[in-house]
Amino acid sequence: MLPAVRIGADRLFDEQFSLIAGKRVGLITNPSGVDGELRATADRLRERDGVELVRLFGPEHGIRGDAQDGVALDSEVGTRTGVATVSLYGERRAPTTEDLADLDLLIFDIQDVGVRFYTYLYTMSLAMEACAEVGLPFLVLDRPNPLGGKIVEGNVLDPEFASFVGLYPIPVRYGLTIGEIASYFNEELSLGCNLQVVELAGWRRSFLWEETGLCWVPPSPNMPTADAALIYPGMCFFEGTNLSEGRGTTRPFEQIGAPFLDPGELARRLQALDLPGVLFRDVTFTPSFGKFTGESCGGVHVHVRKSQGLHTVELGFHVLTEAMAVGGDRFEWRAGATGIHNFDKLAGSDRVRLSLDSGTSVLELTERWAEERKPFERRRSSYLRYPD
Repeated sequence: MLPAVRIGADRLFDEQFSLIAGKRVGLITNPSGVDGELRATADRLRERDGVELVRLFGPEHGIRGDAQDGVALDSEVGTRTGVATVSLYGERRAPTTEDLADLDLLIFDIQDVGVRFYTYLYTMSLAMEACAEVGLPFLVLDRPNPLGGKIVEGNVLDPEFASFVGLYPIPVRYGLTIGEIASYFNEELSLGCNLQVVELAGWRRSFLWEETGLCWVPPSPNMPTADAALIYPGMCFFEGTNLSEGRGTTRPFEQIGAPFLDPGELARRLQALDLPGVLFRDVTFTPSFGKFTGESCGGVHVHVRKSQGLHTVELGFHVLTEAMAVGGDRFEWRAGATGIHNFDKLAGSDRVRLSLDSGTSVLELTERWAEERKPFERRRSSYLRYPD
């Protein structure tokens, strides 16, 4: 049975091959860059007559998707494809003029997760800038936003806190496909890129991943399932604390904990909130890597019962505030070597952390963020390509 949604990779080869016919192309991709039958876009380009795959470009986690977060990567020649691979997550984050000089077109095909701090967004935007500088066309093969395309959540990034986990003033959950946000970046940031998007067929903004009929291929090592992607927008904020976000377990982001937390108390507090669409179960887990490697951690597993309409940034902050209360004096914010709080990079502001420290409620935060987002939401409406 064919998937309900046809992605850009399928439509490129089946309907819009003229966009690449006779061209020497580069491809930014990783293991998630596959068509509806799980054939790698890189392989299809390499095997197809009438187009030449000259160079591959790998984002964070690498072209094979096997490197953990934050690991710098070197360029190489692929043992499988025989095509040179340039790392865009090492000494540099964008293609050089030399990387692009012998290309007629640069293609982007990676599954995004619809969240501001997922770095593939900025691999794409920086590549668009590089292409604009040399006049090289840029082609995005669109893919569904696994969170759907209707809900917009979270605060808007303050440019003073821009980093590679948040370069631009957009909300945490922006409700656009990768092709739509490419267009948004190109116009709103005046990138000047000669951008084309091969659109999805059959996708609606109300669709979550399970409604697409597509197989989930992990776009990064700690995004193993669409369930993890769904709650990632809120649960990723635990990376900025001294609690485990579940890395090193089979359920990253779906469970959080620490050796000093009382799992039963945390689960009871969260259940008492009676949040719609979710249940909380007390758990004990031992990470095999990451925070608390080899140590027993008590915490909670977030079980999603109804994913449609779930506000997962708000959900994550409810879990965070209750974990802060249970952790007490042992709860801490993590600061990097530069002294900048990791949480502030994810939040795109220090106001969120300071508000939580002062006892601001999740309701107050979400009401404040709704006002912050209004200008973005007005601009966003111009870039919606798909029906509700």
